[in-house]
Amino acid sequence: MHVIFNHGKESGPWGTKIKALAAAARELDCTVGSIDYQGQMDVDKRVETLLEAVTDSSDDDIFLVGSSMGGYVATAVAGQVECKGLFVLAPAYYLGGNVDFDSVTVNCETHIVHGWHDDIVPVENSWRFANRTKANLYLVNDDHRLIETLDDSVKWFKQVLSQAQRKARG
Repeated sequence: MHVIFNHGKESGPWGTKIKALAAAARELDCTVGSIDYQGQMDVDKRVETLLEAVTDSSDDDIFLVGSSMGGYVATAVAGQVECKGLFVLAPAYYLGGNVDFDSVTVNCETHIVHGWHDDIVPVENSWRFANRTKANLYLVNDDHRLIETLDDSVKWFKQVLSQAQRKARG
């Protein structure tokens, strides 16, 4: 399985969360990639970039991960292509851009982690999307960066990714 990471607006392709999650993916023998969106502030252009990367990928088993704006991007693309799973952290749903998250349909198991104390993306936005799509929602005692509860996110990610691998094998 190939895991593609999507960082947030002011982060980089190998920030703290992505490094930790990528290490967990490698432990499960997944290949990993992280798109560098630095300097590309237009969220919809980021969606186009990820869509091209997924479309051009030779791997049929794609698992998408995103943090904040990267969560917006990963979810938007998961609504357009077949992927084996979606794991997003504090996704920037309903904060602008051209994607209408009230109509996005994701055809893979979706997991959302969001901090109760997020002062950048309201936790209600993740609840709204999860409620409509029946996504798995993990609410944690943390802020937008989700660093205090990173170990929990890594544990959940590893479980979700392992389950996706088993399903992909049939």
